[in-house]
Amino acid sequence: MSASSLAARRRSRERGEEAMSEQQDASPVRLALTGRRILVTRAPRQASKLAEQLSALGATPILIPTIEIVPPASFAALDAALTALSSFDLVAFTSANAVEAFHQRAQLLGLTPAPRRIAVVGPATARAVDAIGLHAGVVPPTFTAESLAHTIVQALLPKVPGAHILLVLVEQAPATLASALAVAGARVTVAAAYSNHVPQASLAAVAALFAEPANYPDAVTFTSASTAGNLIALLEAAGLSLPATMVRASIGPITSRALDGLGLPPHLEAAEPTIAALVEALAAHFHAAF
Repeated sequence: MSASSLAARRRSRERGEEAMSEQQDASPVRLALTGRRILVTRAPRQASKLAEQLSALGATPILIPTIEIVPPASFAALDAALTALSSFDLVAFTSANAVEAFHQRAQLLGLTPAPRRIAVVGPATARAVDAIGLHAGVVPPTFTAESLAHTIVQALLPKVPGAHILLVLVEQAPATLASALAVAGARVTVAAAYSNHVPQASLAAVAALFAEPANYPDAVTFTSASTAGNLIALLEAAGLSLPATMVRASIGPITSRALDGLGLPPHLEAAEPTIAALVEALAAHFHAAF
C-alpha cells in the first residue's frame, strides 16, 4: 500500500475516533446540562475549573464567590512551626489553600521546608503538594477529616508512638482531626494558614440573583462547608432566603453535613469530592428529572 493510501486511511480512522468522542460527549446524560444556569460559589481563583467544565456541557455558570481567602488573624503558630519543622514526624494539610499558604509563608521567611512525611485530605490537596515540589505519602481512601485521621493513625502511630503532628488548616477549623489524633496518642500542633471570609462585594450580586423567581438559577453548587454557610449569610443580609426547591449540589459528605445543619439537605452529592464528579452528578440529576 502506498504512503499516500496509508496516510488517507490514518486520517479516516482519526476522523472516526473524533466522531465517536463527540458522540460520547453528546450522551443524553451530559446533554442534560444544556441551557441550565448553575451558580458557582467558589473563591474567584478556584471557580474557573468548575465553570469551564459546566460550560463544556452547555450550562451557563453564574460566578458569585461566597468565600474570600484572606490571611489568618496571626501567623505566629505557622511561623513557629515552619522554623521548627524538623521536630514534626508528619505534616497534614486539609486543603489546597493550606498548602499554598504554607508555601508562601515559608518563602516569605526564607525557608525551604522539607517535612519528613506529608498527609493530605484528598487528591486536589495532593496535587497542590506536588506543585510546590513535595510529595504526599499519606492519602485517605475517603476524602474526609475522619478518614484522614484514621489513615494517619494506622500508617504512623504504630511506628512512631506519640508522634508529633503538625496540622496546617483554615482558621477556626472544626476540631475533628486534631481531637481524633490526640485521642490516638499523637502530640498535635495546629497552625492556621488562612481564613475564609464572606465577601461583602458579593452581596449585591446575590441580592439581584435571588430577588425574582424568574431569575433564579437552576442549581447551586457547594464545594465546601464555608460556601454553604456564607451563601446563607449573604442571603440573610439581603433579607432573602434560599428557595427550598432549588437544586443544591454538594461536592462531598462534609459539605452535605453543613447543608443538613442549615436545614437545606443537598439534592445530590458527588460520588467523590472532585469537580469532575460534581459536574457528572449534576448532569445525572437533571437527566433523571427529564
